[in-house]
Amino acid sequence: MERIYFDNAATTPIDPMVLESMLPFFKEQFGNPSSIYSYGRETRMAIEQARKTVASILGAKPAEIFFTSGGTESSNTILHAAVTDLGCTHIISSPIEHHATLHTVEYLAKAHQIKLSYVSILPNGHIDTSDLEKLLKEDTNKTIVSIMHANNEIGNCIHLETVGAICKKYNAYFHSDTVQTVGHFPFDLKNTAVDFITGAGHKFHGPKGVGILYINENIKIHPFLHGGAQERNMRAGTENVYGIVGLAKALTLAHENHEADKTYIQGLKKYMYDALNTHIPSVHFNGDPFGESLYTLLSVNFPKNQKTEMLLFNLDIQNICASGGSACSSGAQQGSHVIAALNKGSDIVTVRFSFSKYNTTQEIDTVVQALTSLL
Repeated sequence: MERIYFDNAATTPIDPMVLESMLPFFKEQFGNPSSIYSYGRETRMAIEQARKTVASILGAKPAEIFFTSGGTESSNTILHAAVTDLGCTHIISSPIEHHATLHTVEYLAKAHQIKLSYVSILPNGHIDTSDLEKLLKEDTNKTIVSIMHANNEIGNCIHLETVGAICKKYNAYFHSDTVQTVGHFPFDLKNTAVDFITGAGHKFHGPKGVGILYINENIKIHPFLHGGAQERNMRAGTENVYGIVGLAKALTLAHENHEADKTYIQGLKKYMYDALNTHIPSVHFNGDPFGESLYTLLSVNFPKNQKTEMLLFNLDIQNICASGGSACSSGAQQGSHVIAALNKGSDIVTVRFSFSKYNTTQEIDTVVQALTSLL
């Protein structure tokens, strides 16, 4: 039986055209981009072309785009710099952020003895923007707000423009973890009130181990990694050339096919939602599935009982890949901090299904049939 992969929020299969674009840099064009001879110049040109491509698609300037190892490094770079370079003594985040942000802000608050506040979450999983404004109004210290664009477990999205406008009103910096939305959502950064965003190639059919960091041109920070002058003195270390080339190609394909892919994947999500409601009436869903939400993700609650406690394990036995929440800490059998923040209680079992252009309605039929027989 072939595997059915419904965990695209964790990672996506690489697009064959992306792999093809990377291959020359594994073989003939292997030079170090810092070398001055032809081998080095070829790879340097490839990196700078990739930077222009990414900047153009995101509505930014090439000088505002930096390549990193992924979303975690990008977020760490910004949050550390906010405290050590930009003089922030107050961090505002949310209790449902990815651990790349949550663990970093907790560490910084403790290490630098600075204030850390969390914005309230509404019952539907959206952040309470009036509470954000209240927190900014009450504290006049230099602040950075770090709130993700789309939640990786329940899919809820914020309006970058709305949150950005609130931050601007109170002279706060605004960082948004956009790992789940870059490659799935149109950006126009020059007209958006956000200072920093992050992305990861493997979330939109690109390679793992490469990410992007956007830093508004008016903001100057020091590097997080020291040692070399790579990435215009912003990130030391020899560049991941084939990763950077692959990321730019994957983002280009995502951009060119955005409308068709979005319509198709949205259809898959609705199809699964309807099928689950029809065949398993006891299910309910997290977040705001058909409101302000990722079209790629459906977070489903099943009533907790003997049959559902081993649900992910039993799906795996049937070659069905799904997630209990976030895959980034799958080794630790702790409950999801996101589901806990929604106050759902402990009488449910949550499964996250996330879709890509490679999934089909036939696969959904197979999964729903498997769930029906298991439950």
